[in-house]
Amino acid sequence: MKKLIYTLVLVFTLVVSVDTVYAASNKDKVKTELTAAQQIELKRITDRVEEIKAMDKSELSKDERKALKKELKELKQQARAMGGGVYLSVGAIIIIILVLILIL
Repeated sequence: MKKLIYTLVLVFTLVVSVDTVYAASNKDKVKTELTAAQQIELKRITDRVEEIKAMDKSELSKDERKALKKELKELKQQARAMGGGVYLSVGAIIIIILVLILIL
């Protein structure tokens, strides 16, 4: 039982350290260029977000504020989708590693 606990602690430590090292070295990565259509769409999203930030939200009803919050979330998802890439959280990586350990 102790060996299992020590092994899990070791794996967790390695996963966290690898993630930190990867994040530090990821700054040198060249970003991909957006197409003209993607740049126009990103500009539209940015303009809408700035417009929402400039609004006086104190006069809005609860439903209107909720709708604005939902719209902002959707705009954020669209902007992230244009950037491309797959993002995994540390928790997801740990779960994947544990499943692989159990399988093997």
